[in-house]
Amino acid sequence: MDKLRRVLSGQEENEELGLTAQVLDASSLSYSTRVKWFFICFAAGILCSILGTALLFLPGGVKLFAVFYTLGNLAALFSTCFLMGPLKQLKRMFEPTRLIATIVMLLCLVLTLCAVFWWHKKGLAIIFCVLQFLAMTWYSISYIPFAR
Repeated sequence: MDKLRRVLSGQEENEELGLTAQVLDASSLSYSTRVKWFFICFAAGILCSILGTALLFLPGGVKLFAVFYTLGNLAALFSTCFLMGPLKQLKRMFEPTRLIATIVMLLCLVLTLCAVFWWHKKGLAIIFCVLQFLAMTWYSISYIPFAR
C-alpha cells in the first residue's frame, strides 16, 4: 500500500536511505507501546527472579535458581531497550562512566551460569548470584546523576 501511495504521489523509493535507516523507520514503536512492553518485560524479570529464589529451596534447585535469577536480570536489563532503543542502550552501557559497572555485571551473569553448568560448584553459583545483584545495583545507580 505504501508503494502504491508513493507512486501515485510521485515520490521516489527511499533507496538512498541505508538498510539500517529503513529497518529503524519500519520498526519504530509508539511511546505507549514502548512503556507497556517495558513494564511487561521488567515484571517478567522480577517474576523470574522471585521464582528462582523460591526454587532455591527445592532439592537440586540451585541450578534452577541460577538460571531463573540470571534470566530475570537479563529481562530487566533488556526491558530498558524498549524505552531508549537497543542501539542507544548499548551505547550508553559502554560509556566511560559506566564501563566498569557494565563489564562486572555481564561477567557476573556469565560466571553464574559457568559455576552451575560447567564447574558444578553450587556455593560459587550462589556467591555469583549475590555479586550479580550487587553489580546490577551498581549498574542501575550509574544512570542516576551525581550518584556515582
